[in-house]
Amino acid sequence: SVVYRQGDGSLVAYVKGAPDVVLELCSHQMVRGRVVRLSEQDRREILRRNAAMASDALRVLALAWRRLPSGGQVLAEEEVERELVFAGLAGIVDPPRPAAVAAVRRCRQAGIKVVMITGDHYLTARAVARELGLLEREGRILKGTELDQMDDEELGRVVGKVAVYARVSPRHKLRIVRALKKAGHVVAMTGDGINDAPAIKEADIGIAMGLTGTDVAKEASSMILADDNFATIVAAVEEGRGIYDNIRKFIRYLLSCNVGEVLVMLLAVLAGLPLPLLPIQILWMNLVTDGLPAMALGLDPPERDLMARPPRDPRESIFAHGLAWRILGSGAAIG
Repeated sequence: SVVYRQGDGSLVAYVKGAPDVVLELCSHQMVRGRVVRLSEQDRREILRRNAAMASDALRVLALAWRRLPSGGQVLAEEEVERELVFAGLAGIVDPPRPAAVAAVRRCRQAGIKVVMITGDHYLTARAVARELGLLEREGRILKGTELDQMDDEELGRVVGKVAVYARVSPRHKLRIVRALKKAGHVVAMTGDGINDAPAIKEADIGIAMGLTGTDVAKEASSMILADDNFATIVAAVEEGRGIYDNIRKFIRYLLSCNVGEVLVMLLAVLAGLPLPLLPIQILWMNLVTDGLPAMALGLDPPERDLMARPPRDPRESIFAHGLAWRILGSGAAIG
């Protein structure tokens, strides 16, 4: 709501917001330039139009106004936002970027569940989610009013099945992040506003928008998107998986070489043989045959099937999936 002083000194309040909320504050409407009483039938028709626009993936705002007394007194919020005159609905087209659709598809292949949390109307959220491909499989839509009726235990049971949350408030976002973490998920939360900051801070990985994000959201985050593009998050996941793979390759190669050297020295001592390697020879091998190939492995490009694998358990050891045994086997062969 904005209160505007006109040239003649009179005050007018201009209000915009969610149609179902703003309509509750209206008692009249504009019809062909005249202010007339708003009937129940008119309310139903406006809500029907709102639903039709929302179903076309439009973000719908209701517009209203009211003349205020201009006596100079301080007006309370409830004094301004009542007995408004409904002016109309505005539908805003905000289509998903083509890159976002492809990114959501890649997330699904990589075993990453994408959840949309929005303050938009239920029908708008559903239409946008279908465009993004979030509701192709089994996916549930939950409204903020339904969240209010659930306790934390009930939310924990359904949180893994919900693909879209509509008409939510900042406290709902925080509850959703906490429920996902409690269910054992590693949660990344993206947002740009001040009211997103608590959920961004609570998430395992908080991601703020670099272009449109507020300073509060950026301070609360652990990562900032320079281009405000969801596809960049997916690229970062791929980069992270590639780095982790290369660390395992690096470790396998270096430890295998070192195990080989240790075995040579150990067996020679046990067999009573002369020293097989001089210190300068060990240093030379570590410098030439260990260091350079290990660096090359550390810079290896990512594997082609990297984003077709499920996420790894964050609690698993870096030596999981038989890496320790492969190190010992390779070390024995080298030795």
